[in-house]
Amino acid sequence: MTPEDPGQPGQFPFTRGIHPEMYRSRMWTMRQYAGFGDAEESNRRYRYLISQGQKGLSVAFDLPTQMGMDSDHPMALGEVGKVGVAIDSLEDMETLFHGIRLEDISTSMTINATASILLCLYVAVAKTQGADLKKLSGTVQNDILKEYIARGTYIYPVSPAMRLITDLFAWCHVELPSWNTISISGYHIREGGATAVQELAFTLADAIAYVEAARAAGLEIDEFAPRLSFFFNAQMNLLEEVSKYRAARRLWARIMRERFGARDPKSLMLRFHTQTSGASLAAQQPNVNLVRTAIEALAAVLGGTQSLHTNSRDEALGLPTEESVLLALRTQQVIGHEIGVANTVDPLGGAWHIEEKTAELEHGAEEYIRRIDSMGGMIKAIEAGFVQSEIQNSAYDYQRSVETGQQVVVGVNRFQQAEPTMPAQVINPALEPAQVERVRRARARRDAVACNTALGAVEETARGQENLMPRILHAVEAHATVGEISDAMRRVFGEYRETVVV
Repeated sequence: MTPEDPGQPGQFPFTRGIHPEMYRSRMWTMRQYAGFGDAEESNRRYRYLISQGQKGLSVAFDLPTQMGMDSDHPMALGEVGKVGVAIDSLEDMETLFHGIRLEDISTSMTINATASILLCLYVAVAKTQGADLKKLSGTVQNDILKEYIARGTYIYPVSPAMRLITDLFAWCHVELPSWNTISISGYHIREGGATAVQELAFTLADAIAYVEAARAAGLEIDEFAPRLSFFFNAQMNLLEEVSKYRAARRLWARIMRERFGARDPKSLMLRFHTQTSGASLAAQQPNVNLVRTAIEALAAVLGGTQSLHTNSRDEALGLPTEESVLLALRTQQVIGHEIGVANTVDPLGGAWHIEEKTAELEHGAEEYIRRIDSMGGMIKAIEAGFVQSEIQNSAYDYQRSVETGQQVVVGVNRFQQAEPTMPAQVINPALEPAQVERVRRARARRDAVACNTALGAVEETARGQENLMPRILHAVEAHATVGEISDAMRRVFGEYRETVVV
């Protein structure tokens, strides 16, 4: 295979980067994904990270919030605040961002099934701060297809879930023009066991499905495409990962121009956030995870990421401690300011192996996309279990390679060493009952008639074709909870039940 000319940075097909100067003119945004316990506890962590030089926030929500359940829901028992922050109401969201001017910082929210509700809560807080909504910047993940594929925090069937996504696209185009309306995520696909080719292919196939849904909803390609963003994994194979990001940019630029007829250059640019791999971290000898994270972060930077989260050394043990989070942030700062890679655009571009690997990954992803197209598109492929099966097979192959020793994992299957257990972050058990009491007090204080009227409007709009976002915003401002708004739509849309494919 003869590598093609990679072209120039900032020019189609953007193999070498979406900006001519890349980090020479603007450093990537350094984020640390954080959220645990209640809003007050998480707010303290955010303000600490900002004080240490972090430039953007990245919010992790607990499972009840992700699944559209309030903290006092019976199924939320034991999960409140455990893997992220519990957000039930506007009061919680105000506490989460207390002392942080939303107009002055970029915020990424890892939220999918309830993305429309959490974004409206964020907007409501910004309005109380007097912010200019046109200046709000950030991202909602809002990527429901990968939930059906690899993660599982879905609520509604596919069709109404896609409607919520396109409603958010259309509303943000007018109300929040600087907001990234989706972060199409290969991260969780890769964490589920996918190969680099599969991560690339399935992420872009999801993106194609979102573009097709938006066009079917009447949106013009260049109205919404500039605000699409992506989220990729950074694994341990340094050169393959660098090549993967370069291939993703090139393939997406061609898809947008040739398949969808996009003309705005911003519609052709694949902008992406990267997170180092949680799956690569080991509970054994956790300090070695500092090395893993540094290599993965370097791959993301060499590959031209726009935003980066570095995992902490103790995340195989539990939520990271403040000390570990600081070390993870310092890892990014060292890469950005001390080792010189930010001074050169696409530092590895032109290397024979990099160009060959970029082309190899691109062609492998194209073959998968053609196969998915022949099945009727990504939604059909998901419903048939094809994508899930491909990932499961790859995950099995990798695990077998570790168990047989073909794939060496330091401290796990070679170079083992007994060492003291590292202290892990402990969630205060008193936080859950306090959060339950908080949401009950919030319900008792509000204007019940106004809240019920607003919830009724959400349900009525869900039965029709009107954009749901204004109704959801009105409901959160009337102090309806995340669970109540989700339930209003559940009554109309129903719930998704996974088809098990053997």
